[in-house]
Amino acid sequence: MPLWTLHGDGKLRPGEVVAPHERLSWGKTIGLGAQHVVAMFGATFVFPLLMGLNPQLAVMMSGVATLIFLLVVQGRVPSYLGSSASFVGVATAIYGAGGNPADLSGAMLWVGILLFIVGVIIHFAGSRVIHHMLPPVVTGAVVMLIGFNLAPVVAGTYWPQDQWIALFVMLVVVVLSVGVKGFLGRIAIFLSLVIGYLVSWLADVLTGPITSFSPAAGEATTHLRVDWSAVDAAPLFGFPPLTDLTHWQFNAATNVVGLHAPNFNVAFTLIALPVVIALIAENTGHVKAVAEITGSDLDRYMGRAIAADGVGSVIATAVGAGPTTTYAENIGVMAATRVYSTAAYVVAAVVAILFGFSPKFGAIVSATPGGVLGGITVVLYGMIGLLGAKIWKENRVDFGNPINLVPVSAGIIIGIGNVSLEITPDFVLSGIALGTIVTVGVYHLAHALAPKESAHGAVLIVDEPGAWTDTDDGPAGR
Repeated sequence: MPLWTLHGDGKLRPGEVVAPHERLSWGKTIGLGAQHVVAMFGATFVFPLLMGLNPQLAVMMSGVATLIFLLVVQGRVPSYLGSSASFVGVATAIYGAGGNPADLSGAMLWVGILLFIVGVIIHFAGSRVIHHMLPPVVTGAVVMLIGFNLAPVVAGTYWPQDQWIALFVMLVVVVLSVGVKGFLGRIAIFLSLVIGYLVSWLADVLTGPITSFSPAAGEATTHLRVDWSAVDAAPLFGFPPLTDLTHWQFNAATNVVGLHAPNFNVAFTLIALPVVIALIAENTGHVKAVAEITGSDLDRYMGRAIAADGVGSVIATAVGAGPTTTYAENIGVMAATRVYSTAAYVVAAVVAILFGFSPKFGAIVSATPGGVLGGITVVLYGMIGLLGAKIWKENRVDFGNPINLVPVSAGIIIGIGNVSLEITPDFVLSGIALGTIVTVGVYHLAHALAPKESAHGAVLIVDEPGAWTDTDDGPAGR
């Protein structure tokens, strides 16, 4: 039996929809697959670049993870698994605590394992378990603190390298994101990176080297914005480079590593584990979005999808690439084309794997100027944070309810301010990890302590009707 049935005569006519189990002619399917590659490409190599990981390896492993995902969901959930943005803050925290990419990979691998376990639980117990433990008020707060925790990275590392290029690229991101319709608007981050790259090179030609902050030196130096010495040395074809981190002095701001084995550290793992909440929310939202546009009931595949992402993330991080997640960019492509064929995703995955066999491509991406990354991240990190507010809005979270307001207020300030709690001299919780623990733990504590009849006696009443309503669902709000 064929994996996909041919849609009609293989052609797409106006108004027609191609189902996940169907395909167009292979020529058109390859074209659609290439479009999916372009859609995921920008974010898939930008995020590992921001984490000090190899973008060439990340693109390759995104293809591997996508094939695993399609196999686990039995081809019923058309999605692409690209690099996750949620771990950029984790990378910053781990490097700031003296860790290197091997420590980061080990911490992220455990997140993949936990995500797989959560997916299995959801598959057998249903999604209500997760919704009870992690209601929208909590998931929104965690996503918000993950994004806003990154603000010092922009201000202290990327923006000072070339403030005018950063400002220019920031404006390009804004213009392309909101002023350009269709597919080009969907790849605004990728186009902004390309434009910023070219403008930086042009600035070198016209004005020469810049004197600005250099992350490698830790001070202001005179240097070119675009340095292609590593590009010239890289071969056109071959595996991603192999990096031995055992005796290597790693600089998180300038070094991009290749294939490497993970190293497991309990403290670093605890920093990374809270991100699983964001991944659950992200995957759940994307599966529901796919169900909406395809007109299919995909609830029974929710657990499979989350578990598959966990497996893909484990395999990717085991070789030194970043974890994966389902991509909204590719869902947008499906919505625009009305072609939901998983055959196109298989093509996209194969193309991504082939891209991974070009070290020169990886070196070009790794040479992206810091000012360009500054312009992109100032928008991107804010967008990640505001996705938390989007979760609150779409689920009508009531912040007049102190059960919602108080725990979230504490958790977000701890996460954004990078507040620390020293358990022992060698074990410190801070930032994202501590903020998440406080948000989840204090929310459920407040839920248990609040009076169930009315809000009278509560310390903080923000507005009426107060903390509780007379429903079977418990606290007012979400």
